[in-house]
Amino acid sequence: MRVSTKGRYALRMMIDLAEHQNDGYIALKDIAERQGISKKYLEQIVAIFHPSGILHASRGSQGGYRLSKSPSLCTVGEILRLTEGSLAPVACADTEPAACSRSLDCPSLPVWKGLAKVINEYLDGITLQDILDQKCEQGKSGYII
Repeated sequence: MRVSTKGRYALRMMIDLAEHQNDGYIALKDIAERQGISKKYLEQIVAIFHPSGILHASRGSQGGYRLSKSPSLCTVGEILRLTEGSLAPVACADTEPAACSRSLDCPSLPVWKGLAKVINEYLDGITLQDILDQKCEQGKSGYII
């Protein structure tokens, strides 16, 4: 499984929104500047997120975006599934029962299903708040001269 640029940028955008959750609605141009991502690319990502309800949007001069739920309830798995689709390493591990004519006799299917389970459990176990907390902890351990 390889996460695309869209998935990586989506996660960075969501972390940025979580970091600035107390600032109200955040303009895409501000996120783009802080993250070094094109505003046009962020607009494509927001369009993917819009139907999911993961973001609230506001128009106008004070408009922008904010998370629709607490960072502690938004997982990396949820974000990546929205941008990447399935996180399964192979197509046959993505459906139940496996959509393959060989699935009943396939000796490798349990390997792929096991890997898919590990990937999903790992990414669903990390929230935006976990990432913010880890960043905060890293900042405390550094030396300031």
